[in-house]
Amino acid sequence: MRVHFEFLYRCRPAGRMQAPAGRTASRSPMLRWHQTCVGPLTSALALAGCSEASKTSPVPPPVQVGVVTLTAGPVTTTQELSGRTVATNSSDVRPQVDGIILARLFKEGSFVQAGQPLYRIDPRPYHASRDQAAAALESAQAAYASAQSQAVRYRSLSDPDAISGQQLDNTIAAERTARAAVHQTAAALEAARINLGYTLVRAPISGRISRSLVTPGALVTASQATALATIQQLDPIYVDVVQSADSLLALRRALAKGSALPASAAVRLKLSDGSEYPEAGRIEFTEVTVDENAGTVALRARFPNRHDILLPGMFVRVAAPQSVIPNGVLAPQQGITRDPKGNASALIVGKGNTVVRVQVTAIQAIGSSWLVTRGLKSGDRLIVVGTQNAIPGSVVTPTLTHLPEEVRSQ
Repeated sequence: MRVHFEFLYRCRPAGRMQAPAGRTASRSPMLRWHQTCVGPLTSALALAGCSEASKTSPVPPPVQVGVVTLTAGPVTTTQELSGRTVATNSSDVRPQVDGIILARLFKEGSFVQAGQPLYRIDPRPYHASRDQAAAALESAQAAYASAQSQAVRYRSLSDPDAISGQQLDNTIAAERTARAAVHQTAAALEAARINLGYTLVRAPISGRISRSLVTPGALVTASQATALATIQQLDPIYVDVVQSADSLLALRRALAKGSALPASAAVRLKLSDGSEYPEAGRIEFTEVTVDENAGTVALRARFPNRHDILLPGMFVRVAAPQSVIPNGVLAPQQGITRDPKGNASALIVGKGNTVVRVQVTAIQAIGSSWLVTRGLKSGDRLIVVGTQNAIPGSVVTPTLTHLPEEVRSQ
């Protein structure tokens, strides 16, 4: 700074210069002094300051990022399919005889056993029909006994000319007719007994019974369209779902190529409120035809339902295993980004802790991770924390981050 002041002193104006007579000074001495002394001094000071700043500014440290070390292994791919629950067996309770309902013998909504009495129909007319059939049977049996005795007597005559051949034939025919009448009246008696038994309406199957659609005093007929009640078997229970025919075809192609392995038939269930059903089920069958209107294939799963949590008609979602990827990588979703075109990429820490951007193929979200089939491998250090500060090609300081472990397969 002393040199600068000396420079200013030496460059000070020597005195006020007068312009010659008749001429106007083009520049004042102060202006010339400013241009020749102050200007160069200002530039020198600026250069000196820049050089000092460049020598003293510190180099920024590497950015710290959080990474996870990826591992590869078999991963089961699943597909969520929507569907509805269906009772395993369902049967309508209907009357088989006409009459007046005298009493309801069950509690609505309860569990009933097959053969349990449910309704009582007025049995008096059917008691009378049974007694009438029984009397007709006795009369037929008496007539048959008389015809049989006469036929035996005629056959035992020692003189063949005692009766004509025609009379003997008529006697034998009468015996057979009387025997047939016995069988006919016996069948009528059995029918009367059956109809009498139908006055007590019984449960056709075991299961949960619905509310009663008739009350005591109502007239019911054997041919009526309205059921008295409905019984449904709920344990186990079916879940009918539909799957796109295109996705099913793609799965079969992957299995044929060997890029995927067949998964087990065990499936999981999610209820309409988002909670998971505690019991696992199994796929019973896949429909052999495709719905022409929707282009879907129907599947049926079977689930245990010991506590009657599932009821027929409920909307549910089934997580159905599709295939097993032999060397799949589960990458945390916060480490995978997508561009406006939907292409997925990830930032990993390479050699020398240098950030490298790689293009990946993420085919399915499993929990909080992406299933990656290309672009990442076992041992890669994926950046999951501080991705906004990690620039490809820059050096970073990686720190191992622990994330909740994802379940690879169910």
